Amino acid sequence: MVHFCLEPDDLLMGENKSSPGTAAAIINTVLLIGTKVGYQQHFDWACDQVLSKLVVAASLDNKPSKGGGERKAKKQKTQLNGEEEEKKKNKELLQSILNDVQPSLDSGSSTECYLARSASSASSKPLRVVLGVLPASVSRHNSPGQPHAVTALVKRHLRAKEATAILPLCTSKDHWFSVGCAIARVGGPLVYNRKTGPGRVTTMGGTSTTAGNGNGKGSSSVDDNGIDSAMAPEARVLFPQSMDKELQKQFAQLSTGIQLARNLVDQPCNELHTKAFMDQALESIRGLDHVSSRVIVGEELNKQGFGGLYNVGKAAEHPPALVILSYEPPSTKDQKSTVFVGKGIVFDTGGTQIKTKAGMPGMKRDMGGAAAMFSAFVTLATSGLISKRPLHAVLCLAENSVASNAMRPDDVIALHSGKTVEVNNTDAEGRLVLSDGVSSAISFLNPQTIIDMATLTGAQGIATGKYFGAIYSNDEELEQIAIEAGKLSGDLCHPVPYAPEFFRPEFASAVADMKNSVADRANAQVSCAGQFIGNHLGSFLEDGGQWMHVDMAYCVSGKDERATGYGVALLYAIVQKLEGKV
Repeated sequence: MVHFCLEPDDLLMGENKSSPGTAAAIINTVLLIGTKVGYQQHFDWACDQVLSKLVVAASLDNKPSKGGGERKAKKQKTQLNGEEEEKKKNKELLQSILNDVQPSLDSGSSTECYLARSASSASSKPLRVVLGVLPASVSRHNSPGQPHAVTALVKRHLRAKEATAILPLCTSKDHWFSVGCAIARVGGPLVYNRKTGPGRVTTMGGTSTTAGNGNGKGSSSVDDNGIDSAMAPEARVLFPQSMDKELQKQFAQLSTGIQLARNLVDQPCNELHTKAFMDQALESIRGLDHVSSRVIVGEELNKQGFGGLYNVGKAAEHPPALVILSYEPPSTKDQKSTVFVGKGIVFDTGGTQIKTKAGMPGMKRDMGGAAAMFSAFVTLATSGLISKRPLHAVLCLAENSVASNAMRPDDVIALHSGKTVEVNNTDAEGRLVLSDGVSSAISFLNPQTIIDMATLTGAQGIATGKYFGAIYSNDEELEQIAIEAGKLSGDLCHPVPYAPEFFRPEFASAVADMKNSVADRANAQVSCAGQFIGNHLGSFLEDGGQWMHVDMAYCVSGKDERATGYGVALLYAIVQKLEGKV
């Protein structure tokens, strides 16, 4: 769990303020994170307002004293003097240690020590204090709060099954949003895990597999969705200046949304197939005000002309589905909408032109775009942020599988846009399902702005790397909003060239309106892949519509083979700007 606290006492008492000192025994680690300048600004606050309370932890001895009030007062005074002296020594010790911590130019550095708790503390266990120091400078394309360095430090020091107080010593409140999201990307309740061990019970598909704990009983920590409550660390975050309750609520919602996306991406296809994803999406919106849904599944997709989505997913055990989620509060009536369109390929074998042995593992993450879109939609629909435009999310769910009825190279298929496509690469399937998605948005949802997101190309990693999503947009204003939102949220993005006249010819076909893969792989593949989707927008752009494609193939997961939750905070920040709330 990640809790964003309003004041130091929230760290001590957590959610139960009626039990002073009880949570002090839970807080075993304090992690301070900041630049040297941040430490100069807030070190006294961290020591005097937070660390001193965690070391003392419990209130002074208030039990009746047989010697009367005078003896009791003398005892309390002695105790106070001793604890004040101890605070001073601890502060000097930490300052001395901090002076020796030197970060590199590119990444943070950290060290740790242990402080003995006072005799009046509710815990006798020493308090672990980690001093994390961020690089002194940050480049112009990075987020000023250095969220990726923050995530790395938190990931390094956060311990499973323990509670940690995290104190981000930000030099500006403008950095809070990216730093808060960076912490949310690490700690949270939604940790997918199927490992077995002593005292743990994992249930899969209704069958219980018990890992013994010595008495043959075990205790369940992994639920039917693979969420491991026992492994989730607890992080309590406190910024130096006062945080208002509205921002606290925003952080809590974003934290949940980011963790939801991470959990979805981490789940394998034998559990999160198209039907399971669809069911979870529909269950998540049940009971939400002003939210509705529309679902088109299997053969009905073919009947209604969604030839891209249908042909990509028709060979799988679980049929493809188009899931449309809509949030339309009364204040947005008759207004043009914002539409998210997410690629939801729950597993990608490559189809008939099958991937290699090394290229196929990890393809459970090919639904990262849909996971981000869905999670951002739920977060925004419960935020109270939206008042100007309706918000819709279109999830294009399919498994690109291999069977006798699978789509083949040379097949010619008709997409929802009315355009025909000659298939020359069955492993270029994402653009087919997204093209149907954006076309459905134009047909059904009255959009002003369409944003599609996908793990679309391997070329994205070459073009913009592992930290920057690649954006391809017809609209300079929307492009700039996305860049600013990326820096604000920590989900960085960077534009690739938008020049349809250079990229459309790559898809020339002798027998159809276009092929689905380029002729020249050296001609800006990321832009070309985006342009294929743009080919199916009809007159939307000419009529003044805004469109942006986000390729986040290499941003979706990290070196630890865990999902990052990329996209949720970015989309949230973009909508904030579109709504005029930032």
